[in-house]
Amino acid sequence: MAIPRIASYPLPRHRPENRTTWQLNPDKAVLLVHDMQLYFVNFYDPQAQPMYELVQNIQSLIKSAKAAGIPVIYTAQPANQDPKARALLTDFWGAGLTEAYTAIHPTIAPSHDDKVYTKWRYSAFKRSSLLEDMKIQGRDQLLICGIYAHIGVLSTALDAFMYDIKAFVVADAVADFSESEHHQALQYVAQRCGQVQLLEETVHAMQTQPFANSPLTIEEIQSAIADVMGMDINDILLDENLVYLGLDSIRVMILVDKWRGAGVDINLADLAHCTTVTQWHKVIVQKASVGVCAA
Repeated sequence: MAIPRIASYPLPRHRPENRTTWQLNPDKAVLLVHDMQLYFVNFYDPQAQPMYELVQNIQSLIKSAKAAGIPVIYTAQPANQDPKARALLTDFWGAGLTEAYTAIHPTIAPSHDDKVYTKWRYSAFKRSSLLEDMKIQGRDQLLICGIYAHIGVLSTALDAFMYDIKAFVVADAVADFSESEHHQALQYVAQRCGQVQLLEETVHAMQTQPFANSPLTIEEIQSAIADVMGMDINDILLDENLVYLGLDSIRVMILVDKWRGAGVDINLADLAHCTTVTQWHKVIVQKASVGVCAA
């Protein structure tokens, strides 16, 4: 067995001192759930620390990120990798995953609109479109949670630094082979390539940003659009063109009337140039934040 059975240890309650004072911006951030596949998770006792608490903390991060409009993405290694594609990984970790254990932990599994990147090397950026996708979306902050801290999490944070992307590693939402390796990874990130934050700090930053002050959550907007169109909410993707799905001005007016009746300061003109759920949410947030008509 290339990966050892991992003994229980407590998640950190404190973080190392950072050299940076970066501020999390939901408009610029992406949340990465790193390698939380059953193959890797199963080396821990699921009912003991750190895994028991880790899964709960990642759940909290995902929920808070989505409420703040932050995209959630995942990495996952493929099963039965060709030895040529796996290459030097075999020398360190053996043949890798089999089909039975490739699934992401079910309580934090991706939703229909979350993107899963195929993982080929330690860093999530290697042989993936992650960097290009972040550039297209105008996002330059990467929140990282998952396993293992001193391998893939650290490598991804270091690559992010190389690409001028601010990496935020959530100290109590990552886990490792041991407590000492966990702390070593956090220390390296804090001093060399990123910023380490505790879950409480991270969730608070999401909630106190203007983007999180919307009278409607992004999920509520999705649900309302699905209802008025007679569709399943999972078919309403955050960045898909709603016009192409068949959303017309009559249905938009129905939604506007419903939300105005609930006290949301919004009108049809505010949404005239918006074509996605993300854009709608941003306009509603802007209206709530400044109290004026958003263009």
